[in-house]
Amino acid sequence: MARPEPYDPRGREAEIVAALAAQGLAARGWFALDDGEVAGFRSALLVGQAGASIWPHVRRWLDSQPADVAHPIDQWASATLNAVAAAFGARAAFPFERPYLPFQRWAVRAEGLRPSPLGILMHPVYGLWHAYRGALLFEAETAVEPPAEPVHLCDSCVGKPCLSACPVEAWSPGGFNREACMGHLQDVRGYRCMSGGCMARNACPEAVAWRYPPEVQAHHQAYFRDGRR
Repeated sequence: MARPEPYDPRGREAEIVAALAAQGLAARGWFALDDGEVAGFRSALLVGQAGASIWPHVRRWLDSQPADVAHPIDQWASATLNAVAAAFGARAAFPFERPYLPFQRWAVRAEGLRPSPLGILMHPVYGLWHAYRGALLFEAETAVEPPAEPVHLCDSCVGKPCLSACPVEAWSPGGFNREACMGHLQDVRGYRCMSGGCMARNACPEAVAWRYPPEVQAHHQAYFRDGRR
């Protein structure tokens, strides 16, 4: 029997968006996959979060899991996006899977964003308070319009406070000093950074309303300090 032609996912876009939104996830942008980029797939939808939108869903999922789940956000994202993918004839892909896929470059293709001085892509609405959790890959080629380049908020930022707020000067125009940051977080003097989040990221004056709550920032800091996610 001949294999049926793959359907164009854009015909079910509203359903896909609704299924993601029910889990606190957002459709962050469609993009075309180049020939051979991911074998067998021609288009993709980048999936992520705005602010801490996924956190209540992660917490509810954790309540049903054994204690001390390793990589809880990654495991939640895997379970959630694989279920959505199965419902819409897609394959889910994740930034934590090997071989690593170019999610940062995909984000630029899907949304047209540029990096902040901290390396995090600066969003015109969410600022630094967003993340990419995966992508839905489709076999069908679908019409994709290149994104319009959004306003890059860092261009008009005076003084770049993100580069001067770190107590151990881990951030600089030359890059990120991971050893200095990790040493500080592992020391008692890093308590404020552990409990309240990265001071450099929090120094950004943009999108304050989307800033992660202290509980979420503390979770990410603990996992970063311990080499987990």
